[in-house]
Amino acid sequence: MTAPTPRVAIATTAAAFRAALPQGGRLLGLDVGTKTIGTALCDAGWSFASPAQLIRRTKFTADKAALLALSTQQQVVGWVIGLPLSLDGSESPRTQSTRAFARNCADLGLPLLLWDERWSTVSAERALIAQDMSRAKRAERIDNHAAATILQAAIDALVLAPVEPGVPLAPPGSAD
Repeated sequence: MTAPTPRVAIATTAAAFRAALPQGGRLLGLDVGTKTIGTALCDAGWSFASPAQLIRRTKFTADKAALLALSTQQQVVGWVIGLPLSLDGSESPRTQSTRAFARNCADLGLPLLLWDERWSTVSAERALIAQDMSRAKRAERIDNHAAATILQAAIDALVLAPVEPGVPLAPPGSAD
């Protein structure tokens, strides 16, 4: 009989996430959509985020396996998941869907951070336009660039976050 995989708590602040992480290590940023999951990776020193591979959504089990494979291959120590809040900061059905996605991934044993992703897609699109990228190429790459924008904002906050050992994380499924 095998022991069940431990569930990890889900952080909602940079300080709580940092307390759950080892010093440094690569992080995976996720922009979870209904048709795709944009991914981004950062360096182990938390300096810069770069777009990674696009995962086309199928069944949740396959999506989770693809993310785990990428995490294992890239030696990822934690995930930053974009939380799609409304512009006024309120929650929507997409927000609840993303929270459920995070809860369902908590059994992987990696620390998870839900990060406000408002304006990430707009920011990514502006950056791609500034690179004079065609509309067709932008459509292919926007989700990964949005994931990089989300991850970059989170690692910038992580670097500035106070190191507070023992900061409690919100348990999976909490309203926080």
